[in-house]
Amino acid sequence: MTALESGPELSTGTGPGSSLIPTLPGSAYTDPAVFVAEQERIVEPTWACVALAADLDKPGAFQKVQVGRESVLLVRGRDGAIRAFLNVCRHRGAQLCTEESGALRRNLQCPYHAWTYDLTGKLVAAPNLTSMPDVDRVEYRLHKVHVTEWLGYVWVCLAEQPPSFDDEVRAEVTERLGTLAAIDAYDMGELALGRRITYDVAANWKLIIENFMECYHCATIHPELTAVLPEFADGYAAQYYVGHGAEFAPEARGFTVDGREGAERLPGIADDQDRRYYAITIKPGVFVNLVPDHVIVHRMTPLAADRTLVVCDWLFAPDAVTSGRDLDASVELFHRVNEQDFAACERTQPAMSSRAYRAGGVLVPSEHHIGGFHEWVSERLA
Repeated sequence: MTALESGPELSTGTGPGSSLIPTLPGSAYTDPAVFVAEQERIVEPTWACVALAADLDKPGAFQKVQVGRESVLLVRGRDGAIRAFLNVCRHRGAQLCTEESGALRRNLQCPYHAWTYDLTGKLVAAPNLTSMPDVDRVEYRLHKVHVTEWLGYVWVCLAEQPPSFDDEVRAEVTERLGTLAAIDAYDMGELALGRRITYDVAANWKLIIENFMECYHCATIHPELTAVLPEFADGYAAQYYVGHGAEFAPEARGFTVDGREGAERLPGIADDQDRRYYAITIKPGVFVNLVPDHVIVHRMTPLAADRTLVVCDWLFAPDAVTSGRDLDASVELFHRVNEQDFAACERTQPAMSSRAYRAGGVLVPSEHHIGGFHEWVSERLA
C-alpha cells in the first residue's frame, strides 16, 4: 500500500526514476503449465507459512495444509514439538488424514490398511507386521518435511535441502524494516487470534502480491484506509522506503474503520512506532501488517492459475481477546481493504487472457518495485 518519506529506498533492481516498465505477459497469470512450474520452482523449494502455532495447542493436535502440489500434515508431539510430514501412507499411498484439523488420541493410523505411525512419524504397527521381518519400522517412517516456528507461526519447506531461513525469510523483514528488532517489538508469538477470515479469490496469486505491493490504487478503491492513513492517497508504496511506517491521520484515534480508538497499545511498541502502519511482503505468499495495537497476517495458498486461498488473521494482546473487548471496528477496516483488493484482482484476472494483454502491460514509476518482484519470479522459473 503506500507511504512517502525521505530515506533509503528498498533495493529492487529498477529505479523510481525510470520510464514505463513492462510487466509479465498475460500468460504468466493464466497458463496452467506456468502455474505448475511456479509450484515446483517457487512454492515448494521456499519456506511457506502454513499455520498459527497456537492452533496446534496440545499434543496430538494436527492440521492438514497444502504446500504446492503436496498435502502436508502438521502434528504436535508428546514432547511439545511441532513436526511436519507428507500426508501419505508409506504402504499404498492413501492420505492419512482427510480432515482439515483435529486431535489424535495416540497415533496416526491409515484408514485404508491400518498402518500406524507415532507422532514422530515412526511406523509402530500394522496388521501382520510381526510376520514381516523385512519391514524396517524406521525406514518406512513417514516422509519428514522441514519445519520451524517464527512470529508465532509454523513454516515448512519441501526442499530436501531447504534454503537458509535467515536469508529467505528474516532477510525480507530486515530489508523492509531495517532491523529484526522492529518486528520483535510486536512480540507476535505471544499475541492471540482475535479473528480469522478466509477468502477464496478468483485470481492468480501474483496479482494479489502486486496489488499489496503498490498503492497507486489506494485513492481509487480504499476510502476507509486513506481516511486513516492519508499519505496513502498519494500513490507511493508503503514498502517504498526502508523502515518507514505510514502515519495515522491526526484525527484518527486508532487503526479502525471509523477512526475510533482500538485496543490498548502493545507493550513493546516504541514511541517512534506508535500511530504508524508498516506493510511487509515475505515472498512468495505472506503479508504482515503492523499497527500499534494489533498485527494482521495474510497467508496465501495458490490453488490454480486463477484461484488463490487467502487466510487472514487478526492478532491482538491476549487480554484484548479474552476480555470480550469489541474488536469489530479494528477487524472491519482491513476486511474492507481485503474485499476491495480481491475484487480488483478478480476484475483483472479475466483480462490476462485477452489478446490485448498478450505482451503484458506497464508499470508506472511508483510501481517500480513490482518490477523487482517480476524479476524474482522470472529468475526462479529460469
